[in-house]
Amino acid sequence: MVKAALLTPAYLSVAWALMVSYQIFTQTAVTTVVDSLAVYVPVLGLWLASRIDMVIFVYAFAWVFVLSSIIPSLILGKERSVFVQFLACLTLTLMGFVVIDILAGNGFNLADPNTVMANPYTQLFSNIFFAAFYLSLPYIFMLAIDVRGKKRRKLQNERVKKLTDEYFKEKSPATSS
Repeated sequence: MVKAALLTPAYLSVAWALMVSYQIFTQTAVTTVVDSLAVYVPVLGLWLASRIDMVIFVYAFAWVFVLSSIIPSLILGKERSVFVQFLACLTLTLMGFVVIDILAGNGFNLADPNTVMANPYTQLFSNIFFAAFYLSLPYIFMLAIDVRGKKRRKLQNERVKKLTDEYFKEKSPATSS
């Protein structure tokens, strides 16, 4: 419990930074990728451009999903109730709003496109390769978590099988030849 209490602020800070940065830069990255696709596959590019808000939502949702899955499990551990996980996710969401309001109160209004577009990092997201990598990050995290979970389960199953085999080997009557 002490470990969780000490690590919680770090986890929440990382989650908040990732959530806010994703909200700020997703639109630029999606627009860059869609515009680049329109050059090589015009039909797909036009179709995506006509649904740009939906595409931005899907990418933003992917990041929110990853963070709302990972952070509560890191803070709360594997055994957690749905209600406690909901409270952890709600806390993350509310912290995002509070910090955005604090930034707006100090002159950095994220709702103002001129402020966001004046950010020097926005230019990075105009590079198709960086934008595509940035948009793929939540999916890379999801795959990494799944692969890591499968490896852990496989190792655990192998340990259980080994222990079971050893137990039955000890319990079986010795046969003499």
